Amino acid sequence: MPAPKRKPASPANTSQTKLAKLGLRTDMDLVLHLPMRYEDETIVTPIAEAGFMSGSAVQVEGVVTSCDVQFRPRRQLVVTIADETGPLVMRFLNFYGSQTKQLAEGVRVRARGEVRHGFLGAEMVHPTYKPVKEGDPLPSVLTPVYPAGEGLSQAFLRKAIASAMSRIDWRDTLSEQTRAALGLEPFEASVRLLHNPPADVDEHALMERSHPAWTRMKFDELLAQQLSMKRAQATRRNRGATALPRIGELSTAFMQALPFRLTAAQQRVLEEIRRDLKESFPMQRLLQGDVGSGKTVVAALAAAQAIDSGYQAALMAPTEILAEQHFRKIATWMEPLGVRVAWLTGSLKKKEKAEAQARIESGDAHLVIGTHALIQEGVEFAKLGLVIVDEQHRFGVGQRLALRNKGVDGADTVPHQLMMSATPIPRTLAMTYYADLEVSVIDELPPGRTPIVTRIVDQNRRDEVIERVHAAALEGRQVYWVCPLIEESEALQLQTATDTHAVLSAALPDLNVGLVHGRMKPAEKQAVMDAFIGGEVHLLVATTVIEVGVDVPNASLMVIEHAERFGLSQLHQLRGRVGRGSAASVCLLLYQSPLGPVAKQRLMTMRETTDGFEIARRDLEIRGPGEFLGARQSGQAMLRFADLQTDQWLVDKARDLAQALLQSDPATVQAHLERWLGGREEFLRV
Repeated sequence: MPAPKRKPASPANTSQTKLAKLGLRTDMDLVLHLPMRYEDETIVTPIAEAGFMSGSAVQVEGVVTSCDVQFRPRRQLVVTIADETGPLVMRFLNFYGSQTKQLAEGVRVRARGEVRHGFLGAEMVHPTYKPVKEGDPLPSVLTPVYPAGEGLSQAFLRKAIASAMSRIDWRDTLSEQTRAALGLEPFEASVRLLHNPPADVDEHALMERSHPAWTRMKFDELLAQQLSMKRAQATRRNRGATALPRIGELSTAFMQALPFRLTAAQQRVLEEIRRDLKESFPMQRLLQGDVGSGKTVVAALAAAQAIDSGYQAALMAPTEILAEQHFRKIATWMEPLGVRVAWLTGSLKKKEKAEAQARIESGDAHLVIGTHALIQEGVEFAKLGLVIVDEQHRFGVGQRLALRNKGVDGADTVPHQLMMSATPIPRTLAMTYYADLEVSVIDELPPGRTPIVTRIVDQNRRDEVIERVHAAALEGRQVYWVCPLIEESEALQLQTATDTHAVLSAALPDLNVGLVHGRMKPAEKQAVMDAFIGGEVHLLVATTVIEVGVDVPNASLMVIEHAERFGLSQLHQLRGRVGRGSAASVCLLLYQSPLGPVAKQRLMTMRETTDGFEIARRDLEIRGPGEFLGARQSGQAMLRFADLQTDQWLVDKARDLAQALLQSDPATVQAHLERWLGGREEFLRV
């Protein structure tokens, strides 16, 4: 039988698909799809005057006097219109054949665009335009311009949004009393103004999003987020977890065997974690600490409490190098105390992997350390009580959920969860995006750490830098040389790790120069790292695989090539590989001139401070919240309207109101969340 012919998609269905790609599935989604800017089509400027207004968009009206397809220097449509004050050229470099009919001689059009002076006088390139009749009235409101996807015209979006506005329930989720107390405008009036602002509106306030109508939208969005986070937190508390109350022989022996004393900050956060683990609802705690602050030992002590209580613990890290660093360090601490530590990564041979999985499933392994391999099918835990996720922002929601769901004692309970981050998250961000988490901060470094001096050096002084590296190595110090790429990219023209390794090996024949990058086999990589840790390699050329987890106290000089190409948090992480011993440490940031303003800001910040929280605060200013949160927010749009830099006062008010509404008015909570999230809350519960 021949295959049945598919029905062509109806225009309505095609449009729905395109809207869905923008996240616009319901009438309320459309109503809350607010303009990104506005065009003022309420005024027509005479063409002669428009010629003096270059640099800003302006609307003119005229009759087409000529319409030609020209072929110099490339195919283009050139249309001349004129009013009583003079002519203006409209030039289209991309056009359809039908436009020549639309813009035939004698047709009256209104065109809007930026006027510039071309070969034929005043002209607009690719203006927006529409045919009109003489005397057609001008709009009385500004014309909204919406974020649009492929195949969605502004006209279609305006019509769809206007239609949706006629169908929704406009009831305000905030009472008049609440609005008055917070100084907020009504919801309906705010939305209608933003979609159709009157011509006399304060356009600056509208574009800067400081208009009271925008303030209401920002507040409602933040309130929905806080309600959702707090409700997720309450839901989590209602789920079961096995209490891990014992701080027994292992924990005591571990603490006594440590060759150093915990700092006051480490002791404080350990107590917070221990308190959570004793509860019968799941801990969900974020452990923050600057580079080198000692998060790993705190995590190991948390694992010891789980093992003392008769349960397994698992630690998942994003890279094999970092996972192996954890494994080596923690196994050195815990195996002499009788703890059986298993190692599981994707690079293990089939037989080794099967053996590790059998140990995990039988419960023979008390502590399991590895990479994403921990969440693969076939990995079953006997009694998983605690999940530790390092560099948590590098994992997706689904990955962390998969590990948590390896659970204990059936479907009604989940393991306790400890997430770690060496990228300090600014307080503003933590309060807003991690409102469902408890946050612990290790805010001091262990004693004996030497401050790192950071210098910014032009690439032209490369030979001087090589001499400095040589001198440091001859004094018995070890050196990192970090490069951003492995192989040549014509687009970026960056010095590569392989080339740099060859150049430095030739320039410094009396030194042992090692090379590590992400495409090496794990065994090769580890062999070089072991040689560096053992002092056999004097100079290690590496890509950013050494960004986290590598701990070589004798390394006291770092050179970062093309530092202008790195983000602030990455530069800070890399710099944290030195300064771990007693020798004075230096980080040299090699840059290529000329520097752009953002790159200059980043490098100056690195020179001025080594405080991770201050760096994080400045990083937030430079690039916004997106990259801090990483994959945690998969499935959730970032805040569309509120800006955490300028709207902190609204975050505080939204958090306070959310707490009050959850206690006293569940109906309003539900209505507000339906309006803003449409029931899409599940992604917040990881």
